[in-house]
Amino acid sequence: MYFEEYKLGDKFKSSGVTFTESSIIDFAIKYDPQPFHIDVEAAAKSQYKGLIASGFQTLALAFRMYIQEGFIKQGMGSPGMDELRWLKPVRPGDTLHIESEVLGTKASSSREDRGYVEIFCSWINQRDEVVMTVRLTQIIRRRPPE
Repeated sequence: MYFEEYKLGDKFKSSGVTFTESSIIDFAIKYDPQPFHIDVEAAAKSQYKGLIASGFQTLALAFRMYIQEGFIKQGMGSPGMDELRWLKPVRPGDTLHIESEVLGTKASSSREDRGYVEIFCSWINQRDEVVMTVRLTQIIRRRPPE
């Protein structure tokens, strides 16, 4: 989608991705090696009462889904995100999907080839519980002149 195609209130929903015990542990060993992410026995004794995914893994997979589903096919990067919240733990066997809504669009005042799209994203599990939310701004390519 080009910048001009995004409209205030547009909603998108992705397919799902399932977290496995091995994917949680593999990610956490490399990037977030806290005991409740990498050690099943230690996780069982933690405040979470079991293994949970790193919030950063949850965020990374959400972004991968955004790209794979084509939501930001004309993406040119991002100046950042705000209001990232991890609301519930993600556990092995959880299947998550993204539901997002366009909050606003703004053409760049300095570069005519792009605009900014502000999107609110919710990452929802199979029990219809929101596990993560984030407000992000994407730089999106404008449609080339004909």
